[in-house]
Amino acid sequence: MGAHTFILASDSYKGSATSQEVESSIAEGIWSLLPDATIYSYPVADGGEGTVAALVAAGKGTLRTRLVHGPLGDMAEASYAVLEDGSALIECAAASGITLTHQAEDEALRASTYGTGELIRDALDEGCRHILVGLGGSATTDGGAGMAEALGVRFLDSAGQSIGSGIAGLEELAEVDLSGIDPRLAACTFEALSDVQNPLAGPDGAVFVYGPQKGLPAARLPVLDRTLERYGELVSKAVGSDISCLPGAGAAGGLGAGLAAFCAAKIRSGIDAVLDALSFDEHLGEADLVVTGEGRMDAQTAKGKAPVGIARRAARYGVPVAAIVGSCADDIEAVHEAGIDIVLSCVMAPSTLEECIEKTPDALRRAGRRLARIVALAERLR
Repeated sequence: MGAHTFILASDSYKGSATSQEVESSIAEGIWSLLPDATIYSYPVADGGEGTVAALVAAGKGTLRTRLVHGPLGDMAEASYAVLEDGSALIECAAASGITLTHQAEDEALRASTYGTGELIRDALDEGCRHILVGLGGSATTDGGAGMAEALGVRFLDSAGQSIGSGIAGLEELAEVDLSGIDPRLAACTFEALSDVQNPLAGPDGAVFVYGPQKGLPAARLPVLDRTLERYGELVSKAVGSDISCLPGAGAAGGLGAGLAAFCAAKIRSGIDAVLDALSFDEHLGEADLVVTGEGRMDAQTAKGKAPVGIARRAARYGVPVAAIVGSCADDIEAVHEAGIDIVLSCVMAPSTLEECIEKTPDALRRAGRRLARIVALAERLR
């Protein structure tokens, strides 16, 4: 049997293992059966939580930690990365993330992206003029108003006074004042990284699709959706460009729309941006198999999450793709149609969530060894 070359590029298993830990365990399993295999590991994420850590772990950037306002106004430490080329990579989850709240109704109504704006401002102070903002994992539905406020934009009520924070404050919005916006933004380029295509408002918008999981009260969703729709109209008028219907405008509670409006950000696939930063294509030409994965794989994976973005890159080089996952839904045909050839689950017997988390490293090693056996079998069948 000849030596094989594997590329490992798995997302993290949320709450169980980082991307690096997942790939390390899988590699051990592969090497236990195929000790001569060459393995290249790329810790990845799709622009949401873990993206900064993945690129820093890959040696592609340095971490900066700052004290900023969290989603509810309390001070919190948040980190971002300055990449090799001088770009900044910021996760909105770091300063405005859902893990920083209890998803209570009052918190969801007033949660703000102000801290994300503070991280952007700090990156500007550091001389960064190309800024990438990952949009996953936010606690907010403020349309990016808090972020813009940190960069000098004023949001005023009918009396000319500043409105409150969060989507609750947007209910009082009458005017968007751009006169104090940070002039450095005009010399910058921004990319908003997202794996979703939702518009700002409407049945597929930020309020109806993502609001409930953040704690927005179900009875008020129609009213809050109209609030965000009106916010989009006022912002579009102020900046002279309609941002409401942009695909991805509703990501992170409308932060996608705010970045597009106030920072002229281009909304693009988060996983594509990460793969570019990692120079992921470098070894694809010599690979026999790409191994990706995530904590749970289901039909949503096919809509642009990290494993499918990786599969699309592999397809350019004709390389087959396997996914090792914590668990998977019964129907994942859409995932196969999107380019993932085989899916292996780590969970082999009924277990509690706590047991699964505890056994994750061993389960990944066993899955890696099973995958190596499949590769060996495929070679014998040629």
